[in-house]
Amino acid sequence: MIKLYQFAPAFGLPNASPFCMKLETYLRMAGLPYELVNSGDVMKAPKRKLPYIDDGGTVVADTSFIIEYLKGKYGDPLDAALSPPERALATAFQRLLEENLYWAVVHTRWVQEDGWALTKAAFFGAMPIPLRWVVPSLARRSLLSEMRGHGMGRHNAQEIHAIGCRDVTAVADFLADKPYMLGQQPSSLDATAYAFMANLLWAPVDSPIRRHAQGRPNLEAYCQRMKARYYS
Repeated sequence: MIKLYQFAPAFGLPNASPFCMKLETYLRMAGLPYELVNSGDVMKAPKRKLPYIDDGGTVVADTSFIIEYLKGKYGDPLDAALSPPERALATAFQRLLEENLYWAVVHTRWVQEDGWALTKAAFFGAMPIPLRWVVPSLARRSLLSEMRGHGMGRHNAQEIHAIGCRDVTAVADFLADKPYMLGQQPSSLDATAYAFMANLLWAPVDSPIRRHAQGRPNLEAYCQRMKARYYS
């Protein structure tokens, strides 16, 4: 049995971490049985980040490496039939979501004070005292340092919102009226797109990026479609 180590669900979502939600969605899409371990303990994670899996003693970290491992061991029901151009598009949109839009959304959750209040409660509210007094500020400081190292943290709020809105526009325009990101059949890209779009649309953290996404009805319809198919 695959054990999926992740944060506990929050914000009414399977996970408030889009990476944890991505991996659980992939497991559901691929039809792989799994057990959730919602410990939220990053200190035990191989790379000090969640999620990671333990598959009968084989521990794998990072969602991209985990999915490649799962494909190699259990087969590839979602992506095996993709053409090289489709694989290229999937890689490009995965990078847009995970390496760019992610950091714009991090700003709304970890820098904006209203977003930080919600984020702190969601990720750290269950911690015992005194950890609840110490860990959130340390985690926030670390993530903001990572954000500055990435480059997103060197922009002001207005610039970050503009970057995030452009990413959302690209996703919405590419999705258009297709049922799934690459067409009529779901692919592993949809695990990523759904996790990130649902976290943007449905988490109660207001921002210009969220409002921009709410103005693209095909994104809401897409998330509802994915939820009905894989989380009903």
